[in-house]
Amino acid sequence: MSEKEEDRERSAQAAVGAKKLKLVEDSKQRNLDVIAGAQSLLSIIILGLACVVAFASRLFAVIRFESIIHEFDPWFNYRATHYMAMNGFYNFLNWFDERAWYPLGRIVGGTVYPGLMVTSGTIHWILNSLNFPIHIRDICVFLAPMFSGLTAIACFLLTREVWNTRAGLLAACFIAIVPGYISRSVAGSYDNEGIAIFALLFTYFLWIRSVKTGSVMWATGAAISYFYMVSAWGGYVFIINLVPLHVFALLLMGRFSNRIFVAYTTFYLLGLLLSMQVPFVGFQPIRTSEHMAAAGSAFCVSLWFHFQSLQGQFT
Repeated sequence: MSEKEEDRERSAQAAVGAKKLKLVEDSKQRNLDVIAGAQSLLSIIILGLACVVAFASRLFAVIRFESIIHEFDPWFNYRATHYMAMNGFYNFLNWFDERAWYPLGRIVGGTVYPGLMVTSGTIHWILNSLNFPIHIRDICVFLAPMFSGLTAIACFLLTREVWNTRAGLLAACFIAIVPGYISRSVAGSYDNEGIAIFALLFTYFLWIRSVKTGSVMWATGAAISYFYMVSAWGGYVFIINLVPLHVFALLLMGRFSNRIFVAYTTFYLLGLLLSMQVPFVGFQPIRTSEHMAAAGSAFCVSLWFHFQSLQGQFT
């Protein structure tokens, strides 16, 4: 066999070997894609089951008795929601309820967190616009169980952002059946906590995402979610104190960066302006002590940024 034929045979063998190697690599990649797809599908199924369990476990009162609002505060919230659905949001803000706080009466618009009523009224308006006639009472009864499913999703997103997907699924399953949350979100318990826990967790998720990316978009989303939380429940002070505490801790640990500066300044300024649009809150974010931690952290962050800018100019 001549030298040229030997070279040709070696080249052919090398080509066959490279082709086999490529086929093996392609097969491995396909297997990895199949495994990744199966894991994603399994995660979706588990998360969906957690949402179903969260919704179904809160229906025992309706199944055993009937669809009805119970407890005192939920009944007032239902009356306020019914009035808003029938008369509009503007009339709701100016509504004087002579049957509440008897015999003094109550100016409802300036003494409630309207997020709960607006949420139910919006769902009622959307369903009726789509020719699904439903009474506002049924929406009020089932609002908290519906939001418990969304809370499971928000808890999954938050935990996955902080840890990983498996931890997120476990957290979603836990919050779906935790007794403390079930007691405040059963069907018929039409109160602020029914939607506020979802807003709380979702705001934290958006905040963590904005810190990791330094994106104005994510920080704006966190501020809007915070505004929804402010409109729904007085527990919004947990957010406006824990977020500045997180920022201040990062500053003390030397882990502060421009990404966190962008995220916090956007979140604080936009969240401050939006929260002051809630009539019951008004100017409290700039006057009361429970909001001063956020203002102090914003001041420290601004000092840090200007110090870093001056240091960069002189070095």
